[in-house]
Amino acid sequence: MTITAAALLLFLILDPLGNIPIFLSMLRTLSPERQRYVLARELLIALGVLMVFLWGGKYALEAMHLRQDSVSIAGGIVLFLIGIRMIFPPPEGLMGELPDGEPFIVPLAIPLVAGPSGMAAVLLLGSNEPGRLMEWSLALLIAWGATAGILFSATYLYKLLGMRVLTAVERLMGMLLVAISVQMFLDGLVGYLGIAV
Repeated sequence: MTITAAALLLFLILDPLGNIPIFLSMLRTLSPERQRYVLARELLIALGVLMVFLWGGKYALEAMHLRQDSVSIAGGIVLFLIGIRMIFPPPEGLMGELPDGEPFIVPLAIPLVAGPSGMAAVLLLGSNEPGRLMEWSLALLIAWGATAGILFSATYLYKLLGMRVLTAVERLMGMLLVAISVQMFLDGLVGYLGIAV
């Protein structure tokens, strides 16, 4: 996998366009200056969490005696469920009921930006090819930077595109994530069963 392909995959998983309505609703009671501060803080926390999973994933798998194939299968299942929820969101929204007040770590940093699927994806990248950790870090930074740029422009994009376009984009990203999740699941299954392809 190239850096560009990994960055695109991570960008789709981070789903910044789909997160715009949730971020706006969570931050609407704060002043514009405080909104920018909270958004920057949550994005940096999410980046830190993803970097920990990228660089420490191999050791975590070894400590828990988990095979990469099982993590790939589990990551595919989690990604599939999130993709399905993006395509067919429940009435209470993608993340369910959200707490009132200023958000801290939950739910903006985790699980909206650094969710289970993102953690599984970077863990797999880092453990499958540990010799390319710097490349995967660059891919993660590219995806995170694009996500941050979109979320900092959330108010403008929401006014420009409107709810219908953002919803349509989120459904499209959900379909792409479902396809990626099936591939992750099949790759894990092939590796676990030792099938030559």
